[in-house]
Amino acid sequence: MSFPQGPQLPPGGDNGNGNRNNGGNPFTNPFSQHDGNQNPNGRRPFWQSPWLWIAVLVLLTLSVFQMISGQGTQTIDTKYGLNLLNGNTVTYAEIVDNRQMVKLTLDQDFTVTDPNTNRDKNYGKDVQFYYTASQDAQIVQMVRKADPAKGWTTSMQETSIWSYLITSILPFLILILLLWFVMGRMMGGSGGMFGIGGRKNNGKLLEGQTPTTKFSDVAGEQSAVEEVQEIKDFLKDPSKYKALGARIPRGVLLYGPPGTGKTLLARAIAGEAGVPFYAMAGSDFVEMFVGLGASRVRDLFEEAKKNAPAIIFIDEIDAVGRKRGSGMSGGHDEREQTLNQLLVEMDGFDNDTNLIIIAATNRPDVLDPALLRPGRFDRQVGVEAPDLEGREEILKVHAKGKPFVPGVDLHAIAVRTPGFTGADLANVLNEAALLCARAGAQLIDDRAIDEAIDRVQAGPKRQSKGMALNELRNTAYHEGGHALVAAALRHTDPVTKVTILPRGRALGYTAVMPTEDRYSQSRNELLDQMAYAMGGRTAEEVVFHDPTTGASNDIEKATQIARKMVVEFGFSTKLGAIKWEGEDDQASGLDALQPRRYSNQTAQIIDDEVLRLVETAHTEAWNIINENREVLDELVRQLLVKETLDSKELAQVFAPIRKAPERKQWLSDAGRPDSDIPPVEIPESLKRSVGMKPGE
Repeated sequence: MSFPQGPQLPPGGDNGNGNRNNGGNPFTNPFSQHDGNQNPNGRRPFWQSPWLWIAVLVLLTLSVFQMISGQGTQTIDTKYGLNLLNGNTVTYAEIVDNRQMVKLTLDQDFTVTDPNTNRDKNYGKDVQFYYTASQDAQIVQMVRKADPAKGWTTSMQETSIWSYLITSILPFLILILLLWFVMGRMMGGSGGMFGIGGRKNNGKLLEGQTPTTKFSDVAGEQSAVEEVQEIKDFLKDPSKYKALGARIPRGVLLYGPPGTGKTLLARAIAGEAGVPFYAMAGSDFVEMFVGLGASRVRDLFEEAKKNAPAIIFIDEIDAVGRKRGSGMSGGHDEREQTLNQLLVEMDGFDNDTNLIIIAATNRPDVLDPALLRPGRFDRQVGVEAPDLEGREEILKVHAKGKPFVPGVDLHAIAVRTPGFTGADLANVLNEAALLCARAGAQLIDDRAIDEAIDRVQAGPKRQSKGMALNELRNTAYHEGGHALVAAALRHTDPVTKVTILPRGRALGYTAVMPTEDRYSQSRNELLDQMAYAMGGRTAEEVVFHDPTTGASNDIEKATQIARKMVVEFGFSTKLGAIKWEGEDDQASGLDALQPRRYSNQTAQIIDDEVLRLVETAHTEAWNIINENREVLDELVRQLLVKETLDSKELAQVFAPIRKAPERKQWLSDAGRPDSDIPPVEIPESLKRSVGMKPGE
């Protein structure tokens, strides 16, 4: 791991404390096994388990079948039966012709010694044996000759109706019941097979479903809160809007990276307005069979209208709202049928229906255009990662109730965590508390917070007995190469930490953190990122002349940056300022089979430009390391002793470093005249507003 510029985002998250409370609402949890207030722990009593009754039914069937088929008569070998007919113990005989069986009644118990166990086995006075068709005449003659005292007879045995039902129909009934049970589980508890005959999702709200979350709980997203403020006012008092003829947006789309607080913001709107909050995930609408998702949409909107004013919140709407026609099914799958029903329901509002639809997504670019048109999701609000001030506010919210040692500076923590979302910051403080509790400490200190930030960025420390000394030295040179190149370049952020302690999947890592929030990057900054990404691999080549596989992730990142510079950012003089690729090309389904938008010749030029950029960055890193080899060796010596170096220690090591020269001025076209006129100065009042000192 070479140059983390932000956290490795954990999946999900919503500003740290936006967990939804189901509260028994079947719309929120359609897979719940409990109904209402009965059995709230979700477990059935054992006597209600279908598996128990299936097992009882099978055992009962086997018992009855055994009783009917056996009827108390023991079956013996044919040899013993012929011997009995030749003897004088048979009192009655019955030949069952259609079953080729002879039933004998004896005047005493028939006993046989088992040759395997040498034990006697008593078959009783009623026995039977079977014979083959070729023995018919012989059996009749032997019965006549035996002349039983009570006579003999022949018969045709008929199968009883109960025996037929048990042996023929009952197994199919058991199989159907088993399929019914399995399909009911697959349908997510809809109650009936294929969703037919099951109970309807009634969606009745329980008491206390109005969230208690307020806007004060949504820290770091002031601009997003201001955008949705009027929705809260409309739900509480719509008269002032109607007096001016204004129509509140029917739908609000919250988009942004995971963990920025989209769900929390939606709950805060409902909490501030004091209205019911229906929360459902987009994947909850998509069922196995066509029509069930659309039915669930109708039920949800019908119930919400009954309790209006209310808010319907659909999380991860891209699961159901993707562009139609992009799937392999050609537009007739369950997801698209559900989307059609959602569009119809949103069009069914009238202006007097105080019902607001709020949806959240990480990918607004994949949503169907019909979903985003005015009249449906009228307003789109970006919920981005917080800035420095926002991170500090979020830390204050999550620091409540946690004991800190005197001197812990939340502002300093916010400065050290650029790019962190609200969920990441909540995780940092929680990890710090867990680490202190594990160590038996009573207060959270800076060391725990520093370790927590590292855990969120790169993962926990790898517990091992230590790597081989040669590999440890190799790792030190690798991470030292990253740090040295980053410190020598002129458009990089400062190096704040270098460590050779294994963490997560990395053997070590170098932290390069910006000192301020940035929302765009210059060409020189991207070139510097590629150069110090290649710094680790270059150090291995210069020092050991035998690079390892540890630089695979660095090479991947450098290649990604170079390709984006060529095909997205227009930083190529050969290809010009044209967007050859973008996020739209990351399609799935039938769209992925579409031909690319450029020729094979252009593809070759793109590959050549990407290779040139990466190799140029490799050469820059090579020159820096060769010119500062003594600085690199000193850095490695200290890393092998201390394992981790912070910003102050790194500043001392890098004091004698020789900076890389400035790059030549880049022009997109040499034929375009260059201007020597400098940009205007930033006003002093604007500098003071952001905390800059005069003259900076």
